[in-house]
Amino acid sequence: MFKHSLMAATALALVSPIAAQAQTEIQWWHAMGGRLGELVEEIAANFNASQSDYVVVPSFRGTYPETMNGAIAAFRAGEQPHIVQVFEVGTGTMMGAEGAIVPVYELMENNDVAFDPEAFLPAVVGYYTDPNGNMLSFPFNSSTPILYYNRDIFEAAGLDPETPPTTWAEMEQMGTQIVESGAATCGFTTSYPSWVLLENFTAMHNISLSTQQNGFAGFDAEFNFNQHEPVIRLWNKLGEWQQSGVYAWSGGGSGPDSGTMFYSGQCAMLINSSAGRAGVLANTDFGVGYGMQPYFDDVEGAPQNSIIGGATLWTLAGHTDEEYAAVAHFFEFLSQPEQQAWWHQNTGYLPVTTAAFELTQEQGYYDENPGADISIRQMNLNPPTENSRGLRYGNFVQIRDIFSEAIESVVTGAADAQTAADDAVARGNALLRDFESAMQ
Repeated sequence: MFKHSLMAATALALVSPIAAQAQTEIQWWHAMGGRLGELVEEIAANFNASQSDYVVVPSFRGTYPETMNGAIAAFRAGEQPHIVQVFEVGTGTMMGAEGAIVPVYELMENNDVAFDPEAFLPAVVGYYTDPNGNMLSFPFNSSTPILYYNRDIFEAAGLDPETPPTTWAEMEQMGTQIVESGAATCGFTTSYPSWVLLENFTAMHNISLSTQQNGFAGFDAEFNFNQHEPVIRLWNKLGEWQQSGVYAWSGGGSGPDSGTMFYSGQCAMLINSSAGRAGVLANTDFGVGYGMQPYFDDVEGAPQNSIIGGATLWTLAGHTDEEYAAVAHFFEFLSQPEQQAWWHQNTGYLPVTTAAFELTQEQGYYDENPGADISIRQMNLNPPTENSRGLRYGNFVQIRDIFSEAIESVVTGAADAQTAADDAVARGNALLRDFESAMQ
């Protein structure tokens, strides 16, 4: 479809250059390479083919941090794109860039384009709104951590392949049985340790990561997760499980070795992004099962709900009214249930609107792809609270590295959980204060 759209656009430009020049062009910088980048190109081509007034030009700009930092540098040079894709941990930084952004609610209102925040999933809306409930950026690719498990290993270990673990106690029990039976050398591993083993862990247990509503109520937030017993308990357990084989550390950041450890059958279970589903299916030759992120069932309020990862589209300041009208109509196009359902089904990212979720159900996608709705159900277990709405911090890219290092120090036996958590909180708060000072 993309090739046909591109050929048609090229032909139009050759035959009617005046008409082509009359179109308003907008630049969209994104961080999606490979197959996802191809799908981004296809979305733009479909929008361009759907009308004759506007042209969206996507441009791959590297990783999420590279894309965000590149857009900030371009803004300072007066060469900013109209739209930039920014990952969720960059939300605080973008909010702090006063005068550099045009909030999406203002963009749509100023251009008389219908935009209903209530059409989006509550957990998505909550993450990207200001304290007054106004949406700041346009939800595009959202994900949340889920459990993947090797059904063949479960069966070989004498476990029911239809019944994944739901609690951390069951993760320990099943992981131990898997290792002791010889079905695999590792019970489970994780990707994105800070996201999975701290950020989503606290959300699922309805406990705070920091003060000030996890940063939503102000840049003067202070991390306080080191004061919560469930966090210390989990981290200590990870250290024990690493020694027994129940758990295997796979590296910081994205957990670069986690996929290989799961695909090869070394580890029976993997906690990874729901958006990794396509990669899991493409790289495995065994039966894959799905479950929600585990929780401690003795913690009151658990399981609450998980929080999202992924990214949104931010509109940058400094452009013309005509160009903003183009951006608004592009976002309107992306809001359509058909577009959201297509994106969800082709990428594994969440359908960010209720209508897209319902359309996907009606189309029979979840019947044909069992487990594909786990992420939506997990995020909608309960209405989001101040502790499970999401996170909003400046300098959080660097802070995440600190949190991952803290978890690794416990897993490797270099520190106990309380010491590691105390150190991570102190270092993280120092970076929060740096950001707060920069905003004053």
